[in-house]
Amino acid sequence: MDNSRRKFLKLAGVSAIAGIAAPAAFNSLLKGEAFASGGGSGHGEDKAPTGKRYGFVVDVQKFAADKDLAQRCINACHTTHNVPDFGKDNKKDEIKWIWTETFGHAFPDHSQYKKNTQLVDLPIMTFCNHCDNPPCVRACPTKATFKNADGMVLMDFHRCIGCRFCMAACPYGARSFNWRNPAVKNEDGSYKYIRRPNLDFPTRMRGVVEKCNMCAERLAEGKQPACVDACRPTDGIIFGDLNDPNSEVSKVLREKFTIQRKPALGTKPSIFYII
Repeated sequence: MDNSRRKFLKLAGVSAIAGIAAPAAFNSLLKGEAFASGGGSGHGEDKAPTGKRYGFVVDVQKFAADKDLAQRCINACHTTHNVPDFGKDNKKDEIKWIWTETFGHAFPDHSQYKKNTQLVDLPIMTFCNHCDNPPCVRACPTKATFKNADGMVLMDFHRCIGCRFCMAACPYGARSFNWRNPAVKNEDGSYKYIRRPNLDFPTRMRGVVEKCNMCAERLAEGKQPACVDACRPTDGIIFGDLNDPNSEVSKVLREKFTIQRKPALGTKPSIFYII
């Protein structure tokens, strides 16, 4: 254990004294904000933040038309970020940055009564919402979870002490905890749980939380997120600056009706869905 990790574990001990009821306190806070939002529409009528504000538009119908598209997105993301595969039967240890949900699980706020039957089995791509108002950032006692100037909610794995307050705070279940060491190697030196390791991205250690990072490392090189590239040429996922009126993502949002996950919570997700 390095010094920085030991230092933050010490801090966690202090935080735990006040943080035993942190998830409950957070939930109360969240409910208060939800009440204040009055069931608004996510970004809705609120004044938008200035500067860059990255976000995604997911076209659900494109995924319905191409049954393999969702898995291509998942493979691209997980290969790019060395997300380990512990086996389909090991859900407890599963690490996921991007995954599919049913419509009912993804959008519980929307009425399921006499729902269009075609929606029932649609694969809804879900990942971190990179909220304008991220509860996970407030819940993290070590600042391992933070929001950068471009609106991305990121993780500093070296600061994470594994308290999992962020997981309790996230209303979208967008975070995974490493119960096992994902970087275990076989006798021949290959990774046991990472089939095609990406040497340009770090592996993680047991005891840390991880999630989608909006491909911040690819954006720094002028590339699009891996899931966006995997969707080409279907444009199943469109990415860009929500505050740039000339961006493709802004154009789509002006022309298409979209919904967001749990908008009444007031977290202001940056992922929009064309249904």
